[in-house]
Amino acid sequence: MASSDDDIQTLIATMARLPGLGPRSARRVVLHLIRRRTGQMAQLAGLMANVAEQARECIVCGNVTAGDICPICEDPARATGEICVVTDVADLWAMERGRAFRGRYHVLGGSLSALDEIGPDDLRIPALIDRIADENITEVILALSATVDGQTTAHYIAEALAPTYVSVTGLAQGVPIGGELDYLDDGTISAALRARRKF
Repeated sequence: MASSDDDIQTLIATMARLPGLGPRSARRVVLHLIRRRTGQMAQLAGLMANVAEQARECIVCGNVTAGDICPICEDPARATGEICVVTDVADLWAMERGRAFRGRYHVLGGSLSALDEIGPDDLRIPALIDRIADENITEVILALSATVDGQTTAHYIAEALAPTYVSVTGLAQGVPIGGELDYLDDGTISAALRARRKF
């Protein structure tokens, strides 16, 4: 079926809604793809269709994966007794980019927020508490954003884990107040992970 001008404009408008792209950037991307439609565009369309069909949440940690359990959770070498708790998958990927952490992760799926009516049961906090005993965890690293909601979530988790006697630490220097992990460079993340402190 041939593309109409309306389809092209709809594609631009759809791309413009993606994070990091505005209308001008979306137009440049779409024009670039149209010029390479038999190569890049066709390949990209196929990959997007495959990912849309296969991508799901890891049933253990919440990472994005093509199977039920992600490669990080399946890797026995990463059963170090340490779990790094992050807000979302973008933060997990940011931590992995720096290659400073070799344990396992737990993705919360958001932060506690009274304003948005997001409570502990709306996040993967109960699943985290279950993992502590099941996986013989010795340390929980709270790698949450230095925002009000991020720190509220960190304090809640620290209090919830107090009866388990597991060591609860948080990222230290390098993470600016109000900063998001996904926007930090690899060196800053590595330094913050090495200098983690007791929570």
